[in-house]
Amino acid sequence: MDLRTPPNLTYGAVAAARQVATAAALRASAQDRDGGFPAEDVADLGRLGLLAAPIPSAHGGAGLGEEPDAGDLATVLRLVGYGNLALGRVYEGHVNALQLIARYGTPTQRARLFADAREGHLFGVWNTDPPGECLRLGGDHRIRGVKTFASGAGFVTRALVTVKTAPDTAPLMLVVPLEPGSRADLSGWRAHGMRASATGTVDFEDITVTDDEILGDWGNYHRQPVFSGGAWRFTAAQLGGIEAVFDAWRGHLVATGRCGDPHQLARMAEGAIAVEGARQWVGRAARIVAEDALAPERIVAFVNLARIAVERAGLDVLQLAQRSVGLQGFLRGHPLERLSRDLATYLRQPAPDRALTTAAAEILQAGGLVGDLFDAEDL
Repeated sequence: MDLRTPPNLTYGAVAAARQVATAAALRASAQDRDGGFPAEDVADLGRLGLLAAPIPSAHGGAGLGEEPDAGDLATVLRLVGYGNLALGRVYEGHVNALQLIARYGTPTQRARLFADAREGHLFGVWNTDPPGECLRLGGDHRIRGVKTFASGAGFVTRALVTVKTAPDTAPLMLVVPLEPGSRADLSGWRAHGMRASATGTVDFEDITVTDDEILGDWGNYHRQPVFSGGAWRFTAAQLGGIEAVFDAWRGHLVATGRCGDPHQLARMAEGAIAVEGARQWVGRAARIVAEDALAPERIVAFVNLARIAVERAGLDVLQLAQRSVGLQGFLRGHPLERLSRDLATYLRQPAPDRALTTAAAEILQAGGLVGDLFDAEDL
């Protein structure tokens, strides 16, 4: 079988993700260092067709994430995150960028950028500005400023970034071509986990963009339900990290002969409940977003609930696993140690309190039965 064949032809996207995840898990420990990056794994994503898989079927792609097989994208993100959460974070950003291009790009932009994805370019979405500042686009189409917390910095070669006229104004999207290894500073990323995500600051100063590198209109980036509803994708990658922690914990108990202890059994069962609950939330969130049959605020509410449910499941599994394994799970070289650090770090997503309270506000103002809130046919 030719593994370069796009996954919509002979090599399924889920099967490709399993192969990527297997190789990524073997490499992850060596990549776990300041400035590390899963470059070989990204190359596998390209070789097996997963960098191009999110291109819509209407544009000659595999349509990964489209109905009626929207769950395939959730499975692919979960598997990639299982192999290496740093890789899952980078791939989720790549998928996000291609979906935004599909939605807001002109025919010319879509043709050009989708061709870049097929050729193996890595895309990313970088929205975070330094406190009190913002990336700006001048009247001469020259960019001023930097982006921070940019995952894949130095490796992303097609960066979807937001620019503003002032920090509190609506953003405009650009897709900026970058040379590998250029304009990136990783020195500030000294995080507890996700060390191999190459997260850092990228300097865009004096880059001049063309009209064809401006994506959509001012404010499109924050349009709902696409902006907040898209958060389900990182919950799918997080789920993969949760499952990896669970399996490392389970493997430790088997290897140490502690499977008969009733306390260990009780903790393992509690962990399995948390994992399965997270799987259900992620799967349904993926379907609700893909179907796009509910009001935007109702879609966002469900995805916000899914965010918090998956975060809680992850924290529960971490606590249970660390309690079961004990000190060994905190020692470098133990499978649980890196996996726990990466998951604990990646679970820290923006504005969890706002996600929870805005979901509650939507639920309180809605009429009808609670069981009908998120079923389109009952509205």
